[in-house]
Amino acid sequence: MSPGPLIVSLHLPKTAGTSFAEALRANARCGYRDDYADLPMQHAVRRRRLDAIRRGLALRGKLPADGGCIHGHFLAIKYRIALGRRPARFITWMRDPVQRLASHYAYWHRDYDGSDPGQPLRNRMLREGWTFERFALGPEMRNVYAEYLWGVDLARFDFVGITEHYPEELGRLAALLGPSFRPVHAAVLVNPDGDGGGYAVDPELRARIESHHAADVALYRQALALREESSADLGMTMPA
Repeated sequence: MSPGPLIVSLHLPKTAGTSFAEALRANARCGYRDDYADLPMQHAVRRRRLDAIRRGLALRGKLPADGGCIHGHFLAIKYRIALGRRPARFITWMRDPVQRLASHYAYWHRDYDGSDPGQPLRNRMLREGWTFERFALGPEMRNVYAEYLWGVDLARFDFVGITEHYPEELGRLAALLGPSFRPVHAAVLVNPDGDGGGYAVDPELRARIESHHAADVALYRQALALREESSADLGMTMPA
């Protein structure tokens, strides 16, 4: 029996990618491999894009032929280039962009002393004492989704999960991948304030953030629409 198509799982920061990695590892057929070395958002736009192209070209003809899956932080175009015409299934997850930014900001402060030279932007944020407003409205972290997806249309992904509905979305993914994929549920905390509303963000600031990150807001809305289409095709009723 020939191996199935390679699964390329793009972990957009703070969208439950760590929990999803557990589900991928639990499926032995995946032959799980991770790819977290690129750290694209630590570098300026031109460098991150050139690095992705170069690394994709360097991987041409070198990816394992046994199917499996690759999961991590990288620009999607890296594997579009690396795979060429080889069959693959691209997967990612998205979360409300404002909540994703708040989670990213909190994470970059958590259990880290700013000493890793491989994370220059994170180190700068801590050194300069950025507020959440500075982090969210500055140029450095603008439209993270759009940056990771540069050169690749979201519609080309076989599955775009919505983090806020993680358990139900794992079921939808299983329906797409077939019985060989076993959903493995893990705790996913998307509402840290404990009131069902996620991170508390002032409404006026939220509006400014949504305007600043208009490309990511549009991508998230596209992901919601793709979810509705996929659920209808599968005959599934998904919670709103």
